[in-house]
Amino acid sequence: MREVAIVAFGQSTHVRDSAETSEVEMLMPVLHDVLDQTGLAARDIGFTCSGSCDYLAGRAFSFTMALDGVGAWPPISESHVEMDGAWALYEAWVKLLTGEADTALVYAYGKSSPGDLREVLTRQLDPYYVAPLWPDSVALAALQARALIDAKLTDERELAGIAARSRRDAQSNPHAQLRGALPAGEALVAPLRTGDCPPIGDGAAAVVLAAGDTARRLTARPAWIRGLDHRIEAHSLGVRDLTDSPSTRLAAERAGAFERPVDTAELHAPFTSQEVVLRRALGLDATDGTVRINPSGGALAANPVMAAGLIRLGEAAARIHRGDSDRALAHATSGPCLQQNLVAVLEGE
Repeated sequence: MREVAIVAFGQSTHVRDSAETSEVEMLMPVLHDVLDQTGLAARDIGFTCSGSCDYLAGRAFSFTMALDGVGAWPPISESHVEMDGAWALYEAWVKLLTGEADTALVYAYGKSSPGDLREVLTRQLDPYYVAPLWPDSVALAALQARALIDAKLTDERELAGIAARSRRDAQSNPHAQLRGALPAGEALVAPLRTGDCPPIGDGAAAVVLAAGDTARRLTARPAWIRGLDHRIEAHSLGVRDLTDSPSTRLAAERAGAFERPVDTAELHAPFTSQEVVLRRALGLDATDGTVRINPSGGALAANPVMAAGLIRLGEAAARIHRGDSDRALAHATSGPCLQQNLVAVLEGE
């Protein structure tokens, strides 16, 4: 199989409200950053793919406006997914595997501040039985957390520890929205407190992919994608065991994550309870010291919807670029209670 690597990663500084900045203005510095890292110009990119959500923007085909930040003239080969940018990376990866391009630019962005995010995300639910009840994303995550606690798979003390570790690790991340020690906070939806939940914020991210010798030419230490797979749970929450994530486990197996141990895991867990589910599905122990889990702070430190999953892949790749990691696992999710899950395995040379 053709070798494909992440050769550059960039992201915005994530903020609670970017009302004075449009999507294009938020994206352009990030796009220039990743191109500058590789020395490529827009005309050198063989394929461009983006991830975003029209529900966040409140208008149809909003992604076409973001193309102004890329430059669509002369005409480019371009695609878009109404998903987190991690799935846009998957499409670009397949494009490079087929040999139709040698380089790809992948970007994603989300502005959650203009509306009520908890209500917006109800539109992901089953439209016949669940969505009419308007259960919001935090309430559903609380159901999952309660199921874990009732099954004695975690407790509120462990969840508070996950939140504290994530925010502490985010101190070294200049792009994080929340950094440093924060209190557990007030009860939001029992058993979740505000500290167990991600911040609402705006942000963008981008990566450049390259194949074979092109990747080696563009960066000293490419982050090779050794495996990449994504799976989905049943749409109906009532037929799922919320304490487990079989789709994450299967995606990891197909991506080759269990063939050898990893030293880094960037998990897209917007809620502390979801990290517990993912660690169990992936066989990761946060206490044995052999694997760093979310050294960037993860989604608990910055969670720009539609970009947070791509950021997990980018953060894992950046650690390989710097020589801080040799084999990393990156995970992205979408939908309520870890409904859709993507797992990638990245390695240095």
